[in-house]
Amino acid sequence: MVKSRTVLTTGAFDILHLGHMLMLKDAKKLAGPRGKLVVVVASDKTVRRNKGRAPIFGARERKKMLQFLKPVDEVLIGYDPVSFEKILRKVRPDIVAFGYDQRKIRDQFLRFCRERKVKVRVVTLRKHNVNPVSSSDVVKRVLSLGKRV
Repeated sequence: MVKSRTVLTTGAFDILHLGHMLMLKDAKKLAGPRGKLVVVVASDKTVRRNKGRAPIFGARERKKMLQFLKPVDEVLIGYDPVSFEKILRKVRPDIVAFGYDQRKIRDQFLRFCRERKVKVRVVTLRKHNVNPVSSSDVVKRVLSLGKRV
């Protein structure tokens, strides 16, 4: 019998695109057939700090969009400042899955787990060969279309 797990993943999910969909599908697959995927969407302040710009959509809108996606079972808005401890206490994941481009936060999380002796499996999800690869790529593409008009 396949064990069901709770998988936690996180991101800004500012402009949803195919790369996000494939990432979420991969994360849900880690949970198993009866498992649960919990997504933490970054707060607006966290997006501003990490991306150097305001989010296109606010955290509540991003949360609602993610709730409509088939692989997603639950969506939480992240804490500001970021709190691994609060999220882990609330979600109690078996696996924490980071996107291929989330190296900085993954490393911070691993350090947090090591220092506090937290036992959780950490996975880095693969990069899919799709275009656009990121929300920032979408923004650049839209801006370049405006210049052509």
